[in-house]
Amino acid sequence: MIAAELLSTTSQVTGWVIYAPALLWAIWRAPWLQLISDTRRQHLLFGTAFAVFLLWLVRRDFDSGLSYHFLGMTVVTLLLDWPLAMLVGFAAQLGMLALGRQDLPAQGMNGLLLVLVPVLVTELCALRVERAQPKNLFVYIFFCGFFPAALGTLLSILLGLGVLWVDGLFPMPPWLEDFIGYLWLVIFPEAFINGMLVTGLVVFYPDWLETFNRSRYLSAPWNEP
Repeated sequence: MIAAELLSTTSQVTGWVIYAPALLWAIWRAPWLQLISDTRRQHLLFGTAFAVFLLWLVRRDFDSGLSYHFLGMTVVTLLLDWPLAMLVGFAAQLGMLALGRQDLPAQGMNGLLLVLVPVLVTELCALRVERAQPKNLFVYIFFCGFFPAALGTLLSILLGLGVLWVDGLFPMPPWLEDFIGYLWLVIFPEAFINGMLVTGLVVFYPDWLETFNRSRYLSAPWNEP
């Protein structure tokens, strides 16, 4: 998470220009009728929003204006699909804003980095797996759970670093050439948390996952001649 004082006015406006239309598109595409009629999905929506909010509260704030916390958006996207996942991330942002843990001018850029990028990466990976129609359960767990969480985190970090580099308001550390080594300390835990949650959901509550084809992954071996 990036504080507003580290972002130029151009970056703040650019973040909102990209993030706001994505939110509006998510609101338009969200399955409101199904959500209203399905109590289980309502509980999942509010429960995941609260869980993401609590996860984002567990963070490390640095004096430079940067903050680090886990994202958790991969498992939310697989649970609710991308429109509701976008709204869950935005709701968590509003909670952080209400507590004074996030700056309103920087909310657009932070939403782009913390919500839009990981949700988009997860959705693209899930669509690619669905297009391939694999029958191996571990393909879904790895390429929809572990891999997109790691890739989404990597892209978010690199994009955020690029924004800070271009704006020039953040003093880059002298050990920037060793930055790739520290990436693993961030990417691996994010992938592990999301991947293990997806694994647990596949085993115990596969019906909760909107992107999981239960008939293919859990019934295919017995249906084959």
